[in-house]
Amino acid sequence: MATKKTTKSKSKTQPVTFMGKVKRFIWKCFLWFNLISIAMVVLFKFVPVPFTPLMLIRAIENKAEGKEMKCAHDWVPIEDLSMNLQKAVISSEDGLFLRHNGFDFTAMNKAFKGNLKGKKLKGGSTISQQTAKNVFLWQGRSYVRKVLEAYYTVLIELIWGKKRIMEVYLNSIEMGDGVYGAEAACQYWFHKSAKSLTKYEAASIAAILPNPRKYKAVGSSSYVERRKNKTIRVMRHVGQLEY
Repeated sequence: MATKKTTKSKSKTQPVTFMGKVKRFIWKCFLWFNLISIAMVVLFKFVPVPFTPLMLIRAIENKAEGKEMKCAHDWVPIEDLSMNLQKAVISSEDGLFLRHNGFDFTAMNKAFKGNLKGKKLKGGSTISQQTAKNVFLWQGRSYVRKVLEAYYTVLIELIWGKKRIMEVYLNSIEMGDGVYGAEAACQYWFHKSAKSLTKYEAASIAAILPNPRKYKAVGSSSYVERRKNKTIRVMRHVGQLEY
């Protein structure tokens, strides 16, 4: 009687190559980055942003230079931020804020062409992009940072919405040397709350945003005064803000 021999197939596991380990590591980093970044965006939809990378960078720079480590930053809800100031920054920084999905491609194309012609470098950034950069990223110009800026811009547009973006923007951006957010800026420049700004005062703060460490909202240069006047003119055409 013939006996049957059964052969057990042994599963052979292929040894993981070095490149395989690298790919797996990169994939895990990618997944963790997405999870952490989305979690942070969701968190800051409800929780005030306590500090930004720029605040930390400025503090380190001041310490290295032996300067006073000053940082004025007072968070206030959007209901306590003057409508004049909201209209002023839209007029000065991003006229299509309520209509675009985070990117103004016309402005970006115009800035790109200007940069190619050797003009002063501009980014054509929207308020949404500026908010993403200030809250989550570092300063400077690089392709990596621009890609991350676009990524975070999409996230905050989807998760936060315009009203929250404006609230975070006005509470986080630099509005003077060591001065961050509208409430601290209004106290610093005008000794009053952000809720009671006049049109001229709001335009004065909006006018210095391109370079808040150099420009002054009070006792301004002729260039800043022209920016103020232009902002006030544009503000007249900004209707009721419906976020």
